Amino acid sequence: MSNPQRSILAAITLFFLAPLVAEYLLGDFSITFLKPLIVLAPMYGGGALLIRELTRRAGRGWPTIFLLGCAYCLIEEGYTTQTLFNPNAFGLHLHLLSVAWIPALGIGAWWTLFMLNVHPFWSIGVSIALVEGLFPSRARTPWLGNIGIPVAAVLFAAAVYFSTVFSIRRYHFIASASQFTVTGVIAILFAAAAFLIPKPKSQPRPEPVPSPWITGLAAFFLAAAVFFAPIPLNWAAVAWILAADLAFLLLLWVFSRRSAWTALHTLSIAAAGALFYGMHAFIQGPIVPAPKGTVLASHVLLLVLALAVIAIAARRTRGWISVESGSVASAQ
Repeated sequence: MSNPQRSILAAITLFFLAPLVAEYLLGDFSITFLKPLIVLAPMYGGGALLIRELTRRAGRGWPTIFLLGCAYCLIEEGYTTQTLFNPNAFGLHLHLLSVAWIPALGIGAWWTLFMLNVHPFWSIGVSIALVEGLFPSRARTPWLGNIGIPVAAVLFAAAVYFSTVFSIRRYHFIASASQFTVTGVIAILFAAAAFLIPKPKSQPRPEPVPSPWITGLAAFFLAAAVFFAPIPLNWAAVAWILAADLAFLLLLWVFSRRSAWTALHTLSIAAAGALFYGMHAFIQGPIVPAPKGTVLASHVLLLVLALAVIAIAARRTRGWISVESGSVASAQ
């Protein structure tokens, strides 16, 4: 019988872990700058909770989570921060849109594609997979009840509203009506596709899969490929990321359909993403300036915490797999 308290704890964990992964582990903010969590937790955490809840209640899996993550990306980057359209995002003068610029759409193809990697995989996917690893017995079941879902939705909507207002007032930029319209239409298409794609009908194939160490290592290098795309080569950077995405999705599709694929393999991919974020933070400057010592200490602390979460999740997931295997053996 399921334990509702464990579901509540899992939901709360995801609510706060998602923004820590998305912004703090990445290195955008130091751990001493916690004020943004007031908005970031409802936005990232609320969004991740809603995506996970809709997916699990529909009996669907990671393709649905990734597609809903794409819709989430367009909401955040197209409406809230508007980095998809603002040539001077966050006032940092980074010229993010100049790489593979598409004048007709007013976007940079590289930055748009990069964001469509960052949010679906890291902000949403990694966060959900880590927390499901911490609570493996509840990994495929809903965590929110009839009250929890509307609460998460309200928190998410409020966070999006206040973040949008703050961004407009601070950076004095508003995208065009056509850009907002196209963004909304594409977000709806992503959300619809998430539930229209067919569920796998065939039984898992009895074929071998690489060890979780290998799948994690492969995910780590593919994550590095996305972040270290050759930006000076313009459109080649777009092709580079698309190749990395295709390799990741193809390998995941092939091996995850085999019976030897376990929750440890899924966790290994999330662990690789989290560790890459934590290591990349050391070469990335924060969005909000802070003393170098504070930034360095923050990176070290968050990377250690990420390692601790991964270790605990791996131990619990391995234990749950053993329990399930024992139950199957007893039934036979």
